[in-house]
Amino acid sequence: MPMEDCLFCKIIAGDIPSAKVFENDEVFAFRDINPQAPVHVLIVPKKHVANVIEGAACGLMNALCGAAAQIAAQEGIDKTGFRLITNCGHDGCQSVGHLHLHLLGGRQLSETMA
Repeated sequence: MPMEDCLFCKIIAGDIPSAKVFENDEVFAFRDINPQAPVHVLIVPKKHVANVIEGAACGLMNALCGAAAQIAAQEGIDKTGFRLITNCGHDGCQSVGHLHLHLLGGRQLSETMA
């Protein structure tokens, strides 16, 4: 069930354009508009879930991680490596209140890169 004021729900619904890279029944993934690496994809559940805690409770994390593996292979970074990040809550710098994973790769990432 989408939330009317949620940015990612609007992107999933097609109300806001995005550069889609992956979609299945549970997951939608698109390129970040402010990439921090040559490959920077946001992976979101189609169901509105606020954060990783709620995502784990309802069993969505396997679907998101499985999608991340498929996207990494599709983007050619599965062999060289990548970073998979989720932020949770205010102190974790979660900027959108819809669970999302950042898939970053395409170059050697710094140890301090967040």
